[in-house]
Amino acid sequence: MNAIFVAASWFVVPAWLLLLFAPRSRATKWVAQFGVPITLAVVYVILLLLPHKSGGGFESLQQLSLFFRNDEVLLAGWIHYLVLDLLIGNWETSDAARLGMSRALVAPCLILTFLFAPAGWLSYILLRAVRDPSPRVSGEKVPRSGV
Repeated sequence: MNAIFVAASWFVVPAWLLLLFAPRSRATKWVAQFGVPITLAVVYVILLLLPHKSGGGFESLQQLSLFFRNDEVLLAGWIHYLVLDLLIGNWETSDAARLGMSRALVAPCLILTFLFAPAGWLSYILLRAVRDPSPRVSGEKVPRSGV
């Protein structure tokens, strides 16, 4: 299991590098949006389909702790994070490109997303709000209500 952990952890690095340095290239779209996430999602599903004897569940923190004592389940959880973090990074770069945001401003958010996804996503949302405080839905400006 440790070999899969190490391989999966390093497998995402090229995708993150592409998001940082070539966010608009075709290679980035294929690798970061499809190739890496799909590959890791397949590994994730396989790990979940393996027989587990960990017990536990999702009804309490103690049950969750017991559930993640199984190496296969713990590894699946790690891969879950890797995939979702990468998908958030993809969204950030796509949204930033659509809004014409500077890659230099977005890069720290991406690095933070890679390391601590919720904090990185929050930093991107705050950057986005400072850059253009108008609320948007699907890229369109939403009329402000009021006087």
